[in-house]
Amino acid sequence: MKIILPKFTGLSVMVMLSAPVVVLGASGPKWLAYNNLNPVEIASFQNIITGKVVDDKGIPLPGVTVKNTASGKTVLTDSNGTYRIEAEAGHTLSFSFIGFISQSQSAGAANKTIRLISSDNNLSEVSVVSIGYGTINAKEVSSAATHVGPDQFRNTGARNPLDLIQGKVAGLQVTRSGSNPNSGVSVQLRGAVSVTGSTSPLYVIDGIPGGNLDLLQQDDIESIDVLKDGSGAAIYGSTANAGVIIVTTKKGKKGPPQFNYSSYIRREVLNQRLDFLTADEFRARIASGDIKQQDFGSTTDFYAGLINKNNFSQNHSLSLAGGGDQTTYRASINYRDLDGIAEQNGRKDYTVRLSIGQTGLNDRLKMAVNLATNLNNANLLGGEGFESELTKNPTLSNFNPDGTYRFDLTSRNELARLNQETNYRKQQTSSADAKADFTIIEGLTLSAFGSALRDNRVDGQYILKAGENSVENTSFPGGGYAARGTFLSQDYAFEPTIQYRKTIAEKHNFTILGGYSYRYHIEEGFSASNRGFINDLFREDNLAQGSALGLGKATIASNKNDNTLVALFGRLNYSFNNKYIASVILRREGSSRFGNNNKFGYFPAASVAWLLSEEQFVKDLTFINSLKLRVGYGETGNSGFANNASRVTLGGGGRYIYPDGQYLETYGPTRNSNPNLRFERKAETNVGVDFTMFGNKLSGSVDLFKRKVKDLLDTYTSPQPPYVQSSLYTNVGTMSSKGIELALSYAAMKRPDFSWDITATASTLKNTLDSYSNEEYKVLYKTFGPIGGAGALGDAYTTYEGERLGEFWGKRFAGFTPDGKWLFYNRKGEAVLNAQINNSKDRNLTDLAPIGNAIPKYYASLGNNFRYKNLTLKVFLRGKFDYDILNTTALSYANKTWSGNLLESTFGKYSQINDTYMYSDYYLESGSFVKLDEVTVGYDFKIKNKYINRLSVYVTGQNLATITGYSGSDPDYIEDTGIGNDVNGRVLGIDSRSAYPSTRSFVFGVNIGF
Repeated sequence: MKIILPKFTGLSVMVMLSAPVVVLGASGPKWLAYNNLNPVEIASFQNIITGKVVDDKGIPLPGVTVKNTASGKTVLTDSNGTYRIEAEAGHTLSFSFIGFISQSQSAGAANKTIRLISSDNNLSEVSVVSIGYGTINAKEVSSAATHVGPDQFRNTGARNPLDLIQGKVAGLQVTRSGSNPNSGVSVQLRGAVSVTGSTSPLYVIDGIPGGNLDLLQQDDIESIDVLKDGSGAAIYGSTANAGVIIVTTKKGKKGPPQFNYSSYIRREVLNQRLDFLTADEFRARIASGDIKQQDFGSTTDFYAGLINKNNFSQNHSLSLAGGGDQTTYRASINYRDLDGIAEQNGRKDYTVRLSIGQTGLNDRLKMAVNLATNLNNANLLGGEGFESELTKNPTLSNFNPDGTYRFDLTSRNELARLNQETNYRKQQTSSADAKADFTIIEGLTLSAFGSALRDNRVDGQYILKAGENSVENTSFPGGGYAARGTFLSQDYAFEPTIQYRKTIAEKHNFTILGGYSYRYHIEEGFSASNRGFINDLFREDNLAQGSALGLGKATIASNKNDNTLVALFGRLNYSFNNKYIASVILRREGSSRFGNNNKFGYFPAASVAWLLSEEQFVKDLTFINSLKLRVGYGETGNSGFANNASRVTLGGGGRYIYPDGQYLETYGPTRNSNPNLRFERKAETNVGVDFTMFGNKLSGSVDLFKRKVKDLLDTYTSPQPPYVQSSLYTNVGTMSSKGIELALSYAAMKRPDFSWDITATASTLKNTLDSYSNEEYKVLYKTFGPIGGAGALGDAYTTYEGERLGEFWGKRFAGFTPDGKWLFYNRKGEAVLNAQINNSKDRNLTDLAPIGNAIPKYYASLGNNFRYKNLTLKVFLRGKFDYDILNTTALSYANKTWSGNLLESTFGKYSQINDTYMYSDYYLESGSFVKLDEVTVGYDFKIKNKYINRLSVYVTGQNLATITGYSGSDPDYIEDTGIGNDVNGRVLGIDSRSAYPSTRSFVFGVNIGF
């Protein structure tokens, strides 16, 4: 053996034997060729080549196979499209990814960016899908997940980010109660999953669990991914019972600075108004004796006084983005002024968002920071009173003869209220998150994610001394009223993860993820009100000046509560030979909301996929381009209910005089403890097929699912003793749903100057309340859906064990007697008077029967996208089918018993009625509809100069026409989610007599890049 210590910087050791030569230098060991102890030429040391793979739009591609053709070494790009591979200067690297043309490049220089060009494959096969704590390419997804990119977003001027995907995801229902700019949306994925717990999907925004949608503006959103089944959602455990919606915002990219400006303006017009009598028609009915009312001599259109005919909404967004080899950035600022169709009903938003990405330590460390804040000022005064104004006697006036507002004790002067009261909200919502990824060794990455979310709002209300509420108050007549409230919620999350990616023998691809999750939520609120203000100067800014405070008649309240959630989770993704794919998830989670005996629960999931199109027997079928079969099973839970539900809570019992002569407050338990309170658990099985066919012209997916929720949470009557209170919040029932979902995309025509693409979604759903009893608690049925309006008519739905949700139970209309009295069928099929009907809930005795269902059985949408040169046309239709709506507007106001204004149909369709108000199938109408929901015409100017590189304009019409058999207001605005009573006060399948007006809207927008 001979050891030579060379005389240059760095240590090199040459071992000369009859074996290969090894050189130990500053860059690590290197084996060299040997030649029987003859001197050899020392080759260049082996290098670690790093780089990034992006698509033809510059978007990073994870999961790209990078192969050193000389050594056979293979790696996959990470979630940022980055790769690290051992290679020498003379080696060649090949890059391959389904849906893109493969490339080969010299390993020459490090830090290369490879841009892959799309092949003719269907885009759904090359989409990058967020699956929670990571991304994956669509080819490797084995669960039911839908990816929606910006090219598929709606162009209607979104008030809420979910407006962008309404009708775009099969199985996802997004329902608005109207165009009120201050209202949210009801969201439901694959049916109802709870009676009292959360029924809304979990929103994850840039990794923030439970992210606030107010922080999102449409121009900041890169993509929206929907995890629909349990095999994908289980990674989020008890907060994912209703599915997961993952929103990814836009980030900066390497390249020259880019500026983008987008704007739209919108105008809304009244779409539909219920046909109530005009003042002249009302007088004519009085004169003819059809109604016995008084003519007060005026002619007033009360409803028109609530309509903002000059509404004008606008949105402006400016973003700047760019970056270099180590740093990328994007910042945006948005101003939005939304003006409702109702008077005194608007909202102004200011949103700022900043994202920064940084790499270092030889590209081993990647950090990203996102900051966002939204300031909004909402006018909450308008948006109500429509029922009151439609049903007032139209011969009355809003004014007295002397010009002052007219008040009475039977109704509210809505016009006066809009001019004599204020009601506003000032809100700031902010979020900050940071993520660090550190590559320990090749394929092994340690990550840490932290986020903070803060929502702070101040509400204020004031009623002038001359206001109706002040004038009619009996305790402080003629004194002003003021109220103020504050609310603050804060959410913190910390989620470290470790991930290992490995390719073995070019066929076995592993990705193993493990992590810990900590989430903490705290909220607090305060409210106070006072009356008897002697002037209107202070309004709500000096509450102490009201007279009610000194007399102990002012109000004050405050609250504060919190909860904590912790979890350990893991996921294994595996693929073999690009044919067989599997994913396994396990999450163990604990929540402070549950009883001491059941703080923790396990949520397992598994899914597999078979790429049949990689098998020879399918390759021989030339009309099939890709075909994948998926099967998944997963369990999730529900922890979305009130804090402290499992604990004894104390409340005031009143003030009493004690022996010492003092009046002291007493306290006692207000809730029973339940140490056995546990998670609701949903088990879901999904079978799906993804396909592209006929030269990639037709693509789509079909999913069949079945889910069962057990241990439903609700309040049951508890025995006393041993319990102190008469009710207990506990786990008892089960609920199930099943359905089919279909999504299709068809390239009907593709020419150099013309293309036509068709997209369609469809789904069907059945939701059943399997049981609501156990050995301890017996509840054979639940009632939902308060009818309200005229008459004490109770609830519209009776859901018996084993029956479908949303089932209308009531009387079956059999006609009228000659003098206009109601006739109904009894259980024998005989037509009898109402007094002879048995209203029992016992199905063996009752004359009541199932008369309809409020939940649509089918949902569908159809989109047609045309392009001719630079001109585009989008036509989007949407519909709900096979369900019923209870027309309570007709029930209450098409009956001459009512003392105010009446529907015109009172003297047509409903003219035979000469009786009191009744609930029966007489007022059930088909809710099925087809809506021309969006038509967009756009033009893309091909501008290329040193100032502007992109300019496009578009015009959109929304809600242009509706075909339906329902005679009331817009059926699309009637609640179709949940089980009966919505958390926002809306009721499933029952029209709102004071519904926010349905509108058509027209949007003009422009997008400029420079």
